[in-house]
Amino acid sequence: MASPHFKITGLKVAVEDKEIVKGLDLEIRGGEIHAIMGPNGTGKSTLASALMGHPAYEVTGGQVTLDGQDVLDMAVDERARAGLFLAMQYPAEVPGVSNANFIRTALNARLGEGNEIPVIKFHRQLQEKMKSLNIDPSFAERYLNEGFSGGEKKRNEILQMSMLNPRIVILDEIDSGLDIDALKIVAKAVNDLRSPDVGFLIITHYQRLLEYIVPDFVHVMMQGRIVRSGGRELAQKLEANGYDWLKQELGIEDETVGAEA
Repeated sequence: MASPHFKITGLKVAVEDKEIVKGLDLEIRGGEIHAIMGPNGTGKSTLASALMGHPAYEVTGGQVTLDGQDVLDMAVDERARAGLFLAMQYPAEVPGVSNANFIRTALNARLGEGNEIPVIKFHRQLQEKMKSLNIDPSFAERYLNEGFSGGEKKRNEILQMSMLNPRIVILDEIDSGLDIDALKIVAKAVNDLRSPDVGFLIITHYQRLLEYIVPDFVHVMMQGRIVRSGGRELAQKLEANGYDWLKQELGIEDETVGAEA
């Protein structure tokens, strides 16, 4: 299969008739890691949710394609089967559904009818991945995210990512609330998956994650748009100087476009 190509052109997204994302362009190819940084309320999480098809976010303009296919015309499950994966900032709890059953069902849907993974092979792979992420084996039978700490939920998202082998991974504030040990484990899982077969979009406030996951491109998002792009040095400059220097340079008023992070 060819290396993935994910393209966002002129994307506009509204929430309750208020435009949050205001014409965003971004292109991600397999093997690339793109980081989006920006102050609170600039539309970063809105972007992630809209790309995955969350019904609360209305796409009012633009195009999104994956390998030439129209992503915006797909239902949420179709986007997942096509290879999109979103690790959410606040993963939902699903009582009554075990982690193992959830991941196996998702994996089989991704593989397609007739290509389902055998049960023994699945559990062997699951245990190997859980060991590498320092996740207790008992998590496999616990209900999805129920009673999990914030850090456990984030590791569980990364476990799903590692098992599903997506083509485009969107990590929305995956570093939020993680201690340094958990952060290193999450970063290792991302770096282990890095290959020409997968592209990454990492949304983060802080440069610290990018000390462990070195991005190819860093983009700054303000007021619903990408206003500056560069390499890793851009993230380092933001860490040293904050966002005010860029706001002043670009003549951007100190205001936000939405309430989300």
